[in-house]
Amino acid sequence: MTIKVGDRVPDGTLTEFFDTEAGGCSVGPNNFQVADLVKGKTIAVFAVPGAFTPTCSAKHLPGYVESAQALKDKGVDEIWCVAVNDAFVMGAWGREQNTAGRVRMFADGSAHWTRALGLELDLDARGMGVRSQRYSALLQDGVVKQLNIEAPGKFEVSDAATMLSQI
Repeated sequence: MTIKVGDRVPDGTLTEFFDTEAGGCSVGPNNFQVADLVKGKTIAVFAVPGAFTPTCSAKHLPGYVESAQALKDKGVDEIWCVAVNDAFVMGAWGREQNTAGRVRMFADGSAHWTRALGLELDLDARGMGVRSQRYSALLQDGVVKQLNIEAPGKFEVSDAATMLSQI
């Protein structure tokens, strides 16, 4: 069952790579509970099928990096990029895309949270295994207020400009 507007996001563990110690987090992968992260916050989250893939690297992530301040000006506390990749890959992609201080790069390495959302995408035939569908969502205190799920192979509704227009 796919999550929908009005639903509370399921709890789960997401992993973020830290290049330096900060806020009690050690260098390397650090695990976070979604329920703790969303508490009392407004979060713009978007998911991509894979780090370093063409549309994700050229358009999706850069759009959120460029729009980070505009989103924060509209009341967004944090912006998350989630992908079914490991934390090392997400950390490297974040460094390449200069996301520090703008977009948190979360790994859902085994797709547990993505499956709990009902937003997994089977790309096994393309040698990529289970990934996430491309989507964006606005969460307020863990409740989905906006949800934009892309049709397969499309990039039309989950971009930063659409999210900005919905806040």
